[in-house]
Amino acid sequence: MASLAAAALIGGLGCASIGAAQAHAGDGPRGHAPAAASAHGSGHAHARGHAIDLPPVNAQFDYQIGGAYAPATSVGIVDRDHTARPAPGVYNICYVNAFQTQSDDTTTWAGHNDDLILRDAQGNKVGDPDWGEYILDTSTAAKRARIAAIVDRWIDECATRGFDAVEPDNLDTYTRQPDLLTKAGNLDLATRLARHAHARGLAIAQKNTAGLSAATVKRVGFDFAIAEECQMYTECDTYTSVYGNHVIEIEYTDNPLTAYRQACRAQGRQISVILRDRDVVTPDDAAYRYKYC
Repeated sequence: MASLAAAALIGGLGCASIGAAQAHAGDGPRGHAPAAASAHGSGHAHARGHAIDLPPVNAQFDYQIGGAYAPATSVGIVDRDHTARPAPGVYNICYVNAFQTQSDDTTTWAGHNDDLILRDAQGNKVGDPDWGEYILDTSTAAKRARIAAIVDRWIDECATRGFDAVEPDNLDTYTRQPDLLTKAGNLDLATRLARHAHARGLAIAQKNTAGLSAATVKRVGFDFAIAEECQMYTECDTYTSVYGNHVIEIEYTDNPLTAYRQACRAQGRQISVILRDRDVVTPDDAAYRYKYC
């Protein structure tokens, strides 16, 4: 598969750009000590007395959940799907879709697990039409336990393969289905996943879901944040107020470029900030876009 691209400076922003036309061959889409305390200094969190490494602050980040490829030598953090292998020589984050199905996964949530997909009052499966995914049902403790058992196996894969952290996506489903799901239910599932990740020596990210308090973050066990479009929606401060500089920001090319430029000016020297194409495709795809600052 194709990868790596040469960086070109963007005038006035101290940012670099990588585009599909520049890529060459390599190897390979789409929130411890109290996190608020560790975020401002140490690169370690502590879970049950064991140190867990956090991503290096303000290191160049590469979001590769749409397909793995060789990162640029300047990259310090890579995020890949749990089915991929970690990149050598960098801090690796392992992506798991913990609160929704994957569009290309036709087996995990089928058969006896079919009841773990959320239904509306008419019994219809509730989906996320933007991604062709179904939302998982976190409404009961029994279902949360079963979902956690499945996702925990993916977390085990992440640990065994040598990843450093896990990114459980779609924590915010309760904000999109407030009549069917609750914040408490989703946070309970997140707490189960954080406990398991820490037991396997992995840090765990809060993915999106702006506005969680420091007390909530500490109770769940999140160690750092991955925030999509926080500049676009004026949410970045809600993450840095809790995690300090242990925040990774992703802006997207289907929004005005001004959001990314403003992010670089406002916090590009404090946290990791990148711009990606919405589908986070690989560099051999004409739609591939990547910038960092």
